[in-house]
Amino acid sequence: MKEKLSYHETECRFELPDKRAANWERIYLEEGPGGLYIERRGRNSKNGSKGKINKKVEEDLLSEVQRLRAENAYLKKLNALVSKRVQHERKHK
Repeated sequence: MKEKLSYHETECRFELPDKRAANWERIYLEEGPGGLYIERRGRNSKNGSKGKINKKVEEDLLSEVQRLRAENAYLKKLNALVSKRVQHERKHK
């Protein structure tokens, strides 16, 4: 704004994608500087739930994450034990 550049000139100068400068200016003018810190990637919710999911689905997902983390930890430990055993066997041959 200080240099009175067009959106296109600004995007070329700073190697920004098309319409990025216009979007940033709109957000800044509507919401102020803090609006530029809000994560805006992804699709908007069409039903207005703003990303809320069913409680049962959320519980199932959390349960699956916990199970997968436990499985991952188990496999890491198993891999470490197998590697240690292989090294021990190579040492004593």
